Amino acid sequence: MTAPDDIFETHRRFLTRLAYRMLGSVSDAEDIVQEAWLRWRDVPQDEIEVPRAYLARTVTRLCLDQMKSARSKREFYVGAWLPEPLVEEIGAAEADADTRLDAPIALMLALERLSPLERAAFLLHDVFELDFAEIARTIDRSESACRQLAKRAREHVRIDMPPRNKIDPAEAKRFVDAFFKAAHKADTSDLQTLLAQDVAFHSDGGGKVLAVMNVLHGIDRVARFFAGIARKVISQQKSTTVYKPVMINGLPGYLSLERGETLQATALDIRDGRVHAIYVVRNPDKLRHITLAAD
Repeated sequence: MTAPDDIFETHRRFLTRLAYRMLGSVSDAEDIVQEAWLRWRDVPQDEIEVPRAYLARTVTRLCLDQMKSARSKREFYVGAWLPEPLVEEIGAAEADADTRLDAPIALMLALERLSPLERAAFLLHDVFELDFAEIARTIDRSESACRQLAKRAREHVRIDMPPRNKIDPAEAKRFVDAFFKAAHKADTSDLQTLLAQDVAFHSDGGGKVLAVMNVLHGIDRVARFFAGIARKVISQQKSTTVYKPVMINGLPGYLSLERGETLQATALDIRDGRVHAIYVVRNPDKLRHITLAAD
């Protein structure tokens, strides 16, 4: 007979993915999964028919409880909100559906506009493929109500989500390198060749560090912003001391220590050879799980 701890470990990655998509926070997701493990240990194993479904139910309920307080805090968040970045090496081995870490930032932003129950129904059914009977047990609603919740959520997400686009690891690194160099020049010409006309720039500092408060739209505005930052850095003689290309939430990007001290995660939504969205997380509270040491 498989030990309870071993059973839990086979589902830990899946549960972490579920909690992260519910909450948008790596640290909160890990705390939720830990609490689920503590509860799992106290349940008689002969009462559990399907461990994966039972654990998903436990994690979802814990997340819904957490979201009640998280939502109120989010109302007072300073500036634009982005999820905590999930970072992997470029070219990491393809994971299976239960262990794949990528959670597109555009999806996470779309999920933020859903109610907690819509979010749960959509994720459990459309992403994690639980049936509506199990979802009904999880969120204490009827099957028909769960179908309606998922339908409403699906309509919002379909409108907001750009098409997924896989990119070759070598090509991803070349593009990220080119973007990083162009973004740190006072001249905008190189950067403009990499940006889509309707590019959007998102920046999350959480009121803790300098960041753009609202989303910037359009190639000219975004290029001028980067050029302005580059000129300021050059005049202050504060260069980027560390730069590392990575995958962030399934998107090519990089980690860097900007102006020699501020940790930053930059993700690029690249489609048809152009950057359509730039997501920059600078809030130190959202980067605590990331280590990037200066050489």
